[in-house]
Amino acid sequence: MPVKKIGVLISGSGTNLQSLIDEIRKENINGEIAVVVSNKDNAYGLERSKLNNIDAVFVDEKKYNSFELFNEAIITELKSRDIDLVVLAGYIKILSGKFIAEFKNNIINIHPSLIPSFCGKGYYGIKVHQAAIDYGVKISGATVHFVDEGADTGPIIFQEAVSVSDSDTAETLQKKVLLSEHRLLPLAVKMYCEDRLRVEGRRVVIR
Repeated sequence: MPVKKIGVLISGSGTNLQSLIDEIRKENINGEIAVVVSNKDNAYGLERSKLNNIDAVFVDEKKYNSFELFNEAIITELKSRDIDLVVLAGYIKILSGKFIAEFKNNIINIHPSLIPSFCGKGYYGIKVHQAAIDYGVKISGATVHFVDEGADTGPIIFQEAVSVSDSDTAETLQKKVLLSEHRLLPLAVKMYCEDRLRVEGRRVVIR
């Protein structure tokens, strides 16, 4: 089976990126990360990429006259490397309709809650966990899903629940959920690279 080429989009430290790098190094994933793209020049994920001999690219939104042109610049970076799969690993920007159409059913996102709870516009990073704590939920978790035109509305691939204790804060819950993220994202990418994921309407069938 041909090795799948992966492009990873980040905005921060890139711990989920590192989980992918580690699993690929162990030969658990039939894929290679061909490029890492960040919308922030100080994202530590870019440094992680360089340390692992992966092309690291900063695309500055300020250089483009529109949101669409900014997205097209990222599309160009991905297409120039014949990317099969796009992974959003802590990427906090919304993708354009053209971007999603170019890579339909070939974009995977990791979200730090059990979708459809605490997701959508404005729910990212520590804000997700603070919302869960404020609501008083007993269970939170992580979700890996395909990306569609909505915000966190694409078909769900995997979910894993995490218990929320009375003493948890947003910060401690974030740490617990991150452990689930580091398990689920590499697993979803592994299944994709083995052609074991099939989208049927809102459902993802795992073969």
